Amino acid sequence: MLRTSSCILKLTRVVLSHKPCALFIIIFVFVALAYHKLYWGIGEDPKSSSPTSGLSAEMSCAHYVPSALNMAGGPSPSTGNVFFVETSEQTAPSYLFSCSVESAARTHPASRVVVLMKGLAKGNVRLPKHWAFSLLSCFPNVEILPLDLKELFSGTPLKRWYLWPLRQWEPHFLPNLSDACRIVLMWKFGGIYLDTDFIVLKNLQNLTNALGIQDDHELNGAFLSFEAKHKFMELCMQDFVQNYNGWVWGHQGPELLTRVFKKWCSIRTIKSMSCKGVSALAQEVVYPIPWQNWEQLFEAVSAMELQKLLKNTYAVHIWNKLSHGTKLEIPSQALLAQLYSQFCPATYAKMKQDSEELSRRAV
Repeated sequence: MLRTSSCILKLTRVVLSHKPCALFIIIFVFVALAYHKLYWGIGEDPKSSSPTSGLSAEMSCAHYVPSALNMAGGPSPSTGNVFFVETSEQTAPSYLFSCSVESAARTHPASRVVVLMKGLAKGNVRLPKHWAFSLLSCFPNVEILPLDLKELFSGTPLKRWYLWPLRQWEPHFLPNLSDACRIVLMWKFGGIYLDTDFIVLKNLQNLTNALGIQDDHELNGAFLSFEAKHKFMELCMQDFVQNYNGWVWGHQGPELLTRVFKKWCSIRTIKSMSCKGVSALAQEVVYPIPWQNWEQLFEAVSAMELQKLLKNTYAVHIWNKLSHGTKLEIPSQALLAQLYSQFCPATYAKMKQDSEELSRRAV
């Protein structure tokens, strides 16, 4: 406390000495800190999280994982990895995070589902005590590993970008860092990248060298599927550095992918097409619910309506940045509740259990 007071006193003296440069730096730092707290404060839905206790010691993984996934031989090495990345320090996954990984593990039994988390200590083989880690560890094809950013960016144009000392104070640093990670992962290792707010319905491995259209104007990088060292991903890395703008949200994400794809195909407007081996998938494939209509996820639908809606869909993006504060009734006929129930039943069982426990406490 004394140290904090001393620092504030020193900063005050600098400001009072009429040094404009110092004043600007102080204001910049405080604004950046406030932004980070606000951005990541809303990133985790307090209504969709649950107690951090692990699964019951008496409950075997067989309760959560079907026998078809208990593969003695493990995932096939010839099948590409499915990557998830958490670039914040968070180590308390939400229901949606757990559902994303579980649904990917169930639909890709022959693939390694790799979850990279910056908040995990490197070299520590034990995961934090949290129900989601216990549940996901039941799946033999899921690996939860520390995210080493220096190692990831080494040997790429983004190494110097990441190592710039003041980078972390930029207003959109964490979203930009996430955008950087997915591009480098695809270029270095290939496979599939998914944001942690996707629910996967079908195996995505046949969608190679592809990304999805989110609306009439832009592509989105929440889903990427590319072969390692693909030229398109190399151009994305180059554009990331050459046209970098850390002050505009999305400039390094959807806007970057849209810029590169338009140049790649020599087109002016985005449309569903395949060009020089890279496919822009129709909106219904991975973004069937437009971000403008995210409320539809919480509206009741019949089984027939659900089947019709998802007929040509491989995965559903939940748009967590917009939807995270909306309460989801469990159980219910809401579209999102039905997706949980069908495609991540273990996570859904935990949600239902927690919901019932909260109801009992309220009585």
